[in-house]
Amino acid sequence: MVSTPTDSLRVVVSAARATLLRCERSHSRRTARPVVEVGIRRRPRHRCRIVVRVRLALLVPRRRDPTAPAVVHRTARVGLRLTPAQRRRCFGLLRSAGDVWACILEINNWRQARGAAPLAGYQELCRELTRAGSGTFADLDTTGARSVLRRFSDAWFAAAKRRAGGDDRGRFPRRRRLLVPLRWYHGTFTLHGRRVRIPTAQGAPPLWLRLARDPPYPAGQIRSITLIYDAGRIFLDVTAELPVAASEPGTAVDPDRIAGVDLGVIHPYAVSGPDGQALLVSGRALRAEHRQHLTDTKRRSRAVARRAPGRGEQGSRRWRRYRRRARRVEGRHRRRIRQAQHEAAKAVVGWAVEQRVSTLRVGDPRGVLRIDAGRRHNLRLRQWQLGRLIRILADKAAAAGIKMQLVDERGSSSTCPSCLRRVSKPRGRVFACAHCRHLGHRDLIAAAIIATRTPGGGPTAPRPAVPGGAVTHRRVGRHLPGAGRSRRDPRRCGGAGRLASGGPPCQPAGSRSLDKGEDPHNTTGGSGERLWTPH
Repeated sequence: MVSTPTDSLRVVVSAARATLLRCERSHSRRTARPVVEVGIRRRPRHRCRIVVRVRLALLVPRRRDPTAPAVVHRTARVGLRLTPAQRRRCFGLLRSAGDVWACILEINNWRQARGAAPLAGYQELCRELTRAGSGTFADLDTTGARSVLRRFSDAWFAAAKRRAGGDDRGRFPRRRRLLVPLRWYHGTFTLHGRRVRIPTAQGAPPLWLRLARDPPYPAGQIRSITLIYDAGRIFLDVTAELPVAASEPGTAVDPDRIAGVDLGVIHPYAVSGPDGQALLVSGRALRAEHRQHLTDTKRRSRAVARRAPGRGEQGSRRWRRYRRRARRVEGRHRRRIRQAQHEAAKAVVGWAVEQRVSTLRVGDPRGVLRIDAGRRHNLRLRQWQLGRLIRILADKAAAAGIKMQLVDERGSSSTCPSCLRRVSKPRGRVFACAHCRHLGHRDLIAAAIIATRTPGGGPTAPRPAVPGGAVTHRRVGRHLPGAGRSRRDPRRCGGAGRLASGGPPCQPAGSRSLDKGEDPHNTTGGSGERLWTPH
């Protein structure tokens, strides 16, 4: 009996599969395993040779083992110290990523014109990228280009999910981007102290960048890096896989201890514990920062309104410098607010760990975002950044081993925790029950009611713990200018060159002076005495 090439190929494939199976049984996960590539090379005179290539690859599971220790992923933004040449190369990579994004949109437009379905799956997009060949997008390597494809696919399916849920505001990606972030995963980049090597296309010179500070995570726990442009600067987002913090002996969380969290504008987080303990986080500095930034932005806009180019006209260098400065100011404002929000969430999680709380039940007020309350109140709701507050608190709670649940908060501020009867919604900060004469802080009362509710609108828990113990007050935003006399805000009135925060209020033009010689009613005050009264 004569064996054919097909029979020989079957024998080789069977042997390769058996070898692979033995290797998988003898090695644990995340170990080296052989990957078998089988092919046929045809030669003249109808001869064929069977080629079997065995190479070593890293066996990384698609899913984590359920018995593995719990981990969380954290991302820190690190600045870069770049030379002009390195800065040009980084911008070139980000522009190449924008070209990949634009190519996907162009391909989908062509397919839509022919009546074909758009390309949205990650595997389909990767096949199109492979057909394009290497070197199509300048110095951009395949891993970086695939990260753009992953970002596009996630955005497309997120919009499809929102539309399937009945939300007509979900929009599919359709706009071109000049700069698109790039992500590289573990094994594709090199990190040595403060130096990192960014992978580039084959044949391109290596790109080494210098970090402005040491990464806040151990090198062995870093899983990916992302090159991103924000407000005129280039950053590197470092993502690490960190284990969940273990409790010290005697301080482990109690599964029966539940705390309620009420979200607000004046107090971003108001927490009520199971023993009557409470926490109030003041966010007045954040509100002042939003208002001062809005005032400063309007003043800048009015100052350059006459120099603004018309529609279709090219701006001058002076106008471009103003726009660059405006973007930097906007980015600085966002960083200040983000840092204060992280400080507030950290205070809540730290307090919960001290109280041995195992679950945080957070009232979900996102329904108010769908109500049109006028342009002024809508601006306050946007500046509230409710979704970010919830996300930051959930991330920090998960890192501390605390569960977080979203519950319905309707009627929590108008329900008495003592008699459980509904009262008129209080206008101020003080809650007063007309039935049992109970008095308390409005936000803490709401947090106590929220702690008794369950997710999904199910039956509530027993009578809530009435806030009556020690109330811990925390103030966030101490890094903001104007939060204290040691850090004056240059944006306040007083002239461009003066730092006039913390002094007497500015007098409008035409008002009377506070000088003794000009004010006939001012007959008091000597040298060194204060001649004004704060309001």
